[in-house]
Amino acid sequence: MHIYSKTKTVTNKKHTIFLFVVLTFLAIVSSCSTQKRLTKINKGQLDSVAFNMPQKSAVPAEIQAQKFIQDTIIIKDADGNDTFLMKAIEDEETGEMVATEVLNAATVTARFQNLAERRGKIDLEFLVTIPEAMVDDRWQFRLYPDLFILEDSTRLDPVLITGELYRKAQLKGYERYNKFLSQIVQDDMEFLNQYQFELFIQRNLPELFAFKTDSTEVSEAVFKSHYGLDEQTIVEHYINKARRKANAQLKRKRGKMYDKYIPAPIVTEGIRLDSVVNNGKGDIIYHYVQTIETRPKLRKATIILSGEIYQMEKMIYSLPTMEPLVYYISSTSSFADESIVKYLTKVIERRAEANTAYKIDFEVAKSDIKLELGQNASEIGRIKENLASLMQNEVFDLDSISVSATASPEGSYALNQRLADGRSQSVTRFFTQYIKEYTDSLEREKGFSMVVDDMMGESIMSSEDKAPEIRLTARSIPENWDDLDEYIRRDTVMTDEQKEEYFNHQDKKQLDAREDKLKKYSWYPHIKQNIYPKLRTVKFNFYLHRKGMVKDTVHTTVVDSTYTRGVMALKDMDYDTAIPLLAPYNDYNAAVAYIGKDRNLSALQILEPMEKTAQVNYLLAIIYSRIGEVQKAVQCYMTSVEQEPSYRHRGNLDPEISVLIKQYGLFKEEEEIVYW
Repeated sequence: MHIYSKTKTVTNKKHTIFLFVVLTFLAIVSSCSTQKRLTKINKGQLDSVAFNMPQKSAVPAEIQAQKFIQDTIIIKDADGNDTFLMKAIEDEETGEMVATEVLNAATVTARFQNLAERRGKIDLEFLVTIPEAMVDDRWQFRLYPDLFILEDSTRLDPVLITGELYRKAQLKGYERYNKFLSQIVQDDMEFLNQYQFELFIQRNLPELFAFKTDSTEVSEAVFKSHYGLDEQTIVEHYINKARRKANAQLKRKRGKMYDKYIPAPIVTEGIRLDSVVNNGKGDIIYHYVQTIETRPKLRKATIILSGEIYQMEKMIYSLPTMEPLVYYISSTSSFADESIVKYLTKVIERRAEANTAYKIDFEVAKSDIKLELGQNASEIGRIKENLASLMQNEVFDLDSISVSATASPEGSYALNQRLADGRSQSVTRFFTQYIKEYTDSLEREKGFSMVVDDMMGESIMSSEDKAPEIRLTARSIPENWDDLDEYIRRDTVMTDEQKEEYFNHQDKKQLDAREDKLKKYSWYPHIKQNIYPKLRTVKFNFYLHRKGMVKDTVHTTVVDSTYTRGVMALKDMDYDTAIPLLAPYNDYNAAVAYIGKDRNLSALQILEPMEKTAQVNYLLAIIYSRIGEVQKAVQCYMTSVEQEPSYRHRGNLDPEISVLIKQYGLFKEEEEIVYW
């Protein structure tokens, strides 16, 4: 038995050595094979990654799903004669169109396509093909499609093709890193010398040790009363600091070790595809579909593919620049008719009014204007600018101005009356002088005459050419209770109960008594400090009339801006905006908007009664095709081509029409041309 056992051991060793040699040999051979493959790729001796559009059926899927019952249809030509059309294909021997029950879809592979926008979306499709000769178990292909639309560029989700050995190496790296992490202790209490710590407790707090359980707790105060030290200090004394230091060093190395063990992480977010493949399984083909939303002026989209080959963390090959794929976008929104204009009846009033309040500060119990007081300089500057613009307005003439000074309720009503009157008169005099100086500076043909009618009975006349009169009137509001009420309603500080208390005092006959009652409430300081100042204003009411207009009102028509906005939204393929704006008009453009959102019956109800122009017939052909009324669809399309020959080629851009062209061989001479 001993000899047998020894012999077996030797035999196993021989097998082990042999297996190691074989595996080493295979690894070397594989490595050489990989290097040869890379050399051939660099020299262009192998087919490279292909980037192109997929073979597209001439019959879109949504149209294929329709059930066309009739194999033979009858339409009328321009002369009213019946024409018979059949589902047909061209006989390869005779070249004749032969009726058939099976429609063979024509296919094409190209670097550009014409795509139809439907329901506000477009599907951009392309194929990425990696030939079998380029696939290696040790490599990872990283492919990056970039989308270019108008002035914007977007990197789409990348595609990763990962070799089996590459992925195994990644997983091995994670395994090694996790093994490293397993050495790290997360809780420092693991380094506590439990025996020594419990021995300390036993000696110094035997009553606690005697009832030791997992739930035993001792307050910090009790702990400190026994030992004169807090718990943390005691625990720290029994910690193995060398082990803790070594553990801290491991924690600090986590980032470095991650980079060491995982040079090429497995990415899961933002990846369209990450497929692990074995070598020698044929070409790898990925069908990429990117759906995009329509946007204003979108007519073309371009996709460019770049990529690299990686062998773990090292990039070993960069794919050469590939010819871009170009997608030309067609849309039924192009049928929007901007020449259609809607009008609204508008009533124009001769007279107009503009009201503005300004905050002019006055000294206590005084009414003279002081420019240096508060924000008076800037406020008065604003008034002057407003007056100048009104006096030179090209549409209106300024007739008169009412100046009203308002005061807050504190103090007696009689005092507030005198203050408000004096302040309104002061402001009126000030701006009377300004208007006189301003009008004097204008050209004589633009001169003004002015009548100032205020409480002082003063008047000033100026004009030699009968310029329009501007009348200034001084008024006053001694106590502005109405505005105060509104400020109270909108106040966010006072409670509902406090506001109710305020409005319980609505006696407008005894205003002084009313104000005295308000002073008794806790909220009165708030309104006195924060709301009363808002009431001390000067209001300007400007009264104007429209130049050259004699009648008080005139009825006219103006362009309906709502309809115009709807048409613009339709042109920009913004159907969600266009439909609500255009639907009330129930007209041609509304029908085009409905078609854009596949609301076919709504569009049909509008278009069927309309005059059958080329545009209307073409749109009806699209609708009829969608709802499976093939005969009507073909009839409308062929009539539209007779009316507008360019629609013969336009039909190949819309899937609903292109399927009819193929199904019934509508233009035999163009059978060999595929339009996208």
